[in-house]
Amino acid sequence: MQTQTLAVQLTSTFVDDAIGLAKGFFQTMIHLATAPIERIAKACDVAGVLEQRRSKRRTQKSASRRGRCSKWLFGSLSQLT
Repeated sequence: MQTQTLAVQLTSTFVDDAIGLAKGFFQTMIHLATAPIERIAKACDVAGVLEQRRSKRRTQKSASRRGRCSKWLFGSLSQLT
């Protein structure tokens, strides 16, 4: 019985690692493929529109993460009252 669970754990660990490796590889390939496009876009962005959009998107993401984090951290406290 113990051997079977060990085999299942090893298999699932191997599969998880393989998936992580594949994701990292494809993210790297996408980054390498789009890097020249990003450089051209930054060079052509005279008015700074791209940077304004990125900063706006970052603030929206951080605000949504903060709300989610506080709900996750203190959500179980509502059961105490």
